[in-house]
Amino acid sequence: MVNLLPIVQAYAHYAKASFVRKTRQPLETQSQFLQKLLRVQQDTELGKTFGLSEIRSIDQFRERVPILPYSSYEPYTDRVALGEPNVLNADPVIYINLTSGSTGKQKMVPVTQRFKASLNKSNATALGFFLEVFPRYAAQYPDRRLEFGKIVSTNAIRLQGRTAGGVEYGPVTAGSFRMNRWLCQQAFAQPLDAMELGDGVSRHYLCLLFSLVNPQVRGIVANFPMLMLRTCQYLNKYAESLIQDIATGQFADWLTIEPALKASLMRQWRPNPQRAAELRQVLEIEGKLTPRNAWKQLSLIGTALGGTSDFYLKRFPEYFGDLPVFGGVYGTAEANFGVCYELNQEGCILAIESGFYEFVPPDQWEESQPKTLLPSEVKVGEQYRILLSSYSGFYRYDIGDVVEVTGFFERTPIIVFRHRHGGLLSSTTEKTTEYHLTQTMRALQQEFGMLLDDFCVTLSAQEFPAHYLVNIELATGQTLADPAAFLMRFDALLGEFNDQYRMVRQDAVPVPRLRLLAPGSFTIVKQRLLQRGTSDSQLKLPHLSEDREFLADVTVEQEIRLPMDVALRG
Repeated sequence: MVNLLPIVQAYAHYAKASFVRKTRQPLETQSQFLQKLLRVQQDTELGKTFGLSEIRSIDQFRERVPILPYSSYEPYTDRVALGEPNVLNADPVIYINLTSGSTGKQKMVPVTQRFKASLNKSNATALGFFLEVFPRYAAQYPDRRLEFGKIVSTNAIRLQGRTAGGVEYGPVTAGSFRMNRWLCQQAFAQPLDAMELGDGVSRHYLCLLFSLVNPQVRGIVANFPMLMLRTCQYLNKYAESLIQDIATGQFADWLTIEPALKASLMRQWRPNPQRAAELRQVLEIEGKLTPRNAWKQLSLIGTALGGTSDFYLKRFPEYFGDLPVFGGVYGTAEANFGVCYELNQEGCILAIESGFYEFVPPDQWEESQPKTLLPSEVKVGEQYRILLSSYSGFYRYDIGDVVEVTGFFERTPIIVFRHRHGGLLSSTTEKTTEYHLTQTMRALQQEFGMLLDDFCVTLSAQEFPAHYLVNIELATGQTLADPAAFLMRFDALLGEFNDQYRMVRQDAVPVPRLRLLAPGSFTIVKQRLLQRGTSDSQLKLPHLSEDREFLADVTVEQEIRLPMDVALRG
């Protein structure tokens, strides 16, 4: 196979340099993107409805095109799925991205070659930044060999299906990997056939199995930190079986593998007793198998940053030591919104070449047609809902993400995803977000010197105003010596991170309650989400829910109520 990685790296350097120049003129870059987008899409059915051919400026665009939710686009995407052309997209639709559905109904996002190219541009730019900053980071550790090389991924790339119109559909990552198959074949340590498996555990097992044979693996990637931890747990859980299969050149008989895929994978599989002996020695000496000790040259972790990532990143040293984390791009099924430019940093530069973006300030969030700001008008430290117009065929589309502007790169905003708009918890009016709760839990783990497997805050069903129910599952081997003190500090810290909570707690909101869940509780919740149709490569566990029955099927081992709780209720 021809090695195309040098060509890819050269293009990434070029894309990054071009992007940096454009960050000095974000308004001009965004205006040019918008005008080209309107010209391409003007003769589509929706383009004619909005009169895109008559729009000559950003102001005209904002005046004539309404801000609409997905429900307004759904009749159009349904027709796209049936194979009808020129509805939303001037170009042929080659794939349909499905959103995760973890926070509601799955949405369909049409993908064309032009849309794909706009996303690839920001992907290449992110790679260009990485190729620039990683050598500087590696130079700080002359005793190590931190290098860029083969990558482990356990993502699913199997198609979810075809629409009635014959259009392939599935998760965005699956579509991206399939459409960039030639690059993935060179970048990944495991064969793509292993990523085709329908059974999630079997897919993880075989991806790890093929990757473990290569001691020179340099990176490991996953969509979200929670999924990265799951891969680490599978590596250790099945360590003995994996080593045995490497020694014998067989596959464990309990794996669920379709016959055709098994035949293809077996043709690519050979025994490697020497590597098996190396891994068995690691397991015997250290008592567990982790990415860091399985691949001694491991140099990089790639996963999403921002939002609730910090909660899970707290567990990374256990598996990765101090290896750097790179966020790549801040992307969704609908678009790439940001380009990461530094290691171990959640901020990313607005992806001004991949979409046209507007920002809705908080004082406009309750308006049906809010006034918006352009990238040059936002302020550092403020949070905004972000709107998107792109080659997907959606215009001024509000996906519900709330971002914080943390600075500027040249004249272009640096943004961080904070939480989903509408993903709020309120006993009365306090509007607690996932970001507030993640900050609180991160501080609590540090203060109490313990680790949680996961958490979700819900509301009590019988009282009004409702109590916050702080549902936590301790990580394996962890204990909580003083649950009452933990709960009191939760109450105080949440008030520090959310001023509205602190104010209403003084007289309106009753004291929170702590619930210690049985081991495996959040595994049950995740399985329920998967059964509902969420792809396991897109799985995100909500850390708050107003659904009073969200945790109804898990076991509460202990509920802690503070003494003042009794007084408040009495």
